[in-house]
Amino acid sequence: MMIDILVAEIGSTTTLVNAFQGIASASPRFIGQGQAPTSVLEGDVRIGLQGAVDDLARNLGAEKIEYGEMFATSSAAGGLRMTVHGLVYDMTAKAAQAAALGAGAIIKMTTAGKLSEFDMEDIALVKPNLILLAGGTDYGERETAVYNARLLAASGLKTPVIYGGNIQNQRLIEKIFTEAGVPCYLTENVYPKLDLLNIEPARRIIHSVFEEHIVKAAGMEHIRDMVTGNIIPTPGAVMEAAQLLYGEIGDLAVIDIGGATTDVHSVTAGSEEIAVLQTTPEPFAKRTVEGDLGLFVNAKNLVELIGRDKLAQELGLDMDAVMAAYKPIPDTAEQFALTERLCLEAGLLAVDRHAGRLRYIYTPRGRQTIAEGKDLTVVRTIVGTGGALTRLPHHEQIQRQIADCNKNGMMLYPKPGKARVLFDNHYIMASLGVLSKTYPEAALALLKQSLGI
Repeated sequence: MMIDILVAEIGSTTTLVNAFQGIASASPRFIGQGQAPTSVLEGDVRIGLQGAVDDLARNLGAEKIEYGEMFATSSAAGGLRMTVHGLVYDMTAKAAQAAALGAGAIIKMTTAGKLSEFDMEDIALVKPNLILLAGGTDYGERETAVYNARLLAASGLKTPVIYGGNIQNQRLIEKIFTEAGVPCYLTENVYPKLDLLNIEPARRIIHSVFEEHIVKAAGMEHIRDMVTGNIIPTPGAVMEAAQLLYGEIGDLAVIDIGGATTDVHSVTAGSEEIAVLQTTPEPFAKRTVEGDLGLFVNAKNLVELIGRDKLAQELGLDMDAVMAAYKPIPDTAEQFALTERLCLEAGLLAVDRHAGRLRYIYTPRGRQTIAEGKDLTVVRTIVGTGGALTRLPHHEQIQRQIADCNKNGMMLYPKPGKARVLFDNHYIMASLGVLSKTYPEAALALLKQSLGI
C-alpha cells in the first residue's frame, strides 16, 4: 500500500506513525495510526519506527506500507535539553526562556549575569543539547555576553551555541566559538530594546539546529534512513500547529496533559484594556511546561496536592489499592476515576500558572490595578490535545471545567462560558505542526477535520 506521507512522533517510550493521503489535493485525509515501543535506548531508532509502520499496515489491512515522504517529531533521547543565559533575569534571560520553551525545549538551567565556576559545573552536569546565550539590548551592555562566551568556549564543551543578544557582539562571539571549535549560530536579539520581545527568529533557528544535531544523538544516528523531511521537538510541533490554527480562528489556547508533564500553549496578543495595566512584556505565542503535573510520572505528587483522604472520600476509592496498581493507561473503573480527577487538577493548576492575573498595589495616590503575566482574556477557543484530553471517557466535562475556572475574574483568562472547547480527536496535532512547515494548507485542513471545525 502506497501512502503519501507518514509523520512519526518518537516519544520517550512509544513511537506513533500517522498516515495521510491526498496531501497535494483539495481534500487531504488522515487514514490511520500505528504504534510500537521506542527503540532509541536499544541503540537504533529505526526498530521502533519500522515497528510502528508495520502496526499501521496491520491496522489498515495492508501487507506492506510504502511511503512518499516521512516527517518526524521527537521527544526521545531526553528531548531538546537546553540551558539559557542572559544579563537580567526579568529581561534577556526571561526572553531567552520564552524562545526556548516556544521551540519545544526542556530548560534544564537558566542564569542571569556573569557565569560562575559553579554555573559551569552545573552546565557540564546537565549536558545540554543546545545553549542559548543572550544579554544586553541592541547597542546596550556588551561585556557580560562576551565574558560568558569566553567561559563557555574555554570549558571544553562542544555543545552548539545560539547567540541572540546585543547585535554589536555578533562577530566577536562568533569568532570566540569558532576558534574553540564550537558550532555557533547567530540570530536576532531576543530582547532588542526595553519591554520588547523578539523570540520568533530564535525559535525558528532552535528548530533548525535541533534538526541538524538530533541525528547525532545516541540511538538516533540512522533516523535519516527513514525520515526524509523535517524533524522538530514534539512540543515545538504543537506550538507550530497552534500558530497555524490562530490564522484561521483567532486567539486560542492549547492544553496537553501528558504522563510526564502538562503543557499549555497560547497564541494571543491580549486585550488593549489589559495592555495598559501590564508591567512586563509577554510573548505573542507562549508555552509553559509543568514538570510536576504528569498523570503517571507525577501521579503521587498530584495525589498529595489534592489530598489522599479527600480523594478517597470524593471518589469512594481505596487509594492504597488503586495507587499500587496505577498504570500509564488506566484499565479499571477505579483507575479511570482517579486518572480523570488527576487530569482535572493538572489542567487547572497548569492554566493557573500559565495565565497572568490582576493584582492590586497601593501607592500614595491610592489603590491601583496592575496586570502581571500572559493575558488570555480574549481567548475564545481552548483546544484539548494529548491522550488524556482526547481519550478519557469524560474528557469533555474535564475540559469544560478547565475552561470555566476563572470564577473570581482575577485571572487574565476567559470568564466562565466565554470560551468554546475543541478536541484533537485524531490526536495528530503535533504531526500536523511539523507537516505545516512544508504543507501548511493541507495541515490546516487536517487540523480542522480533527477538531471538528
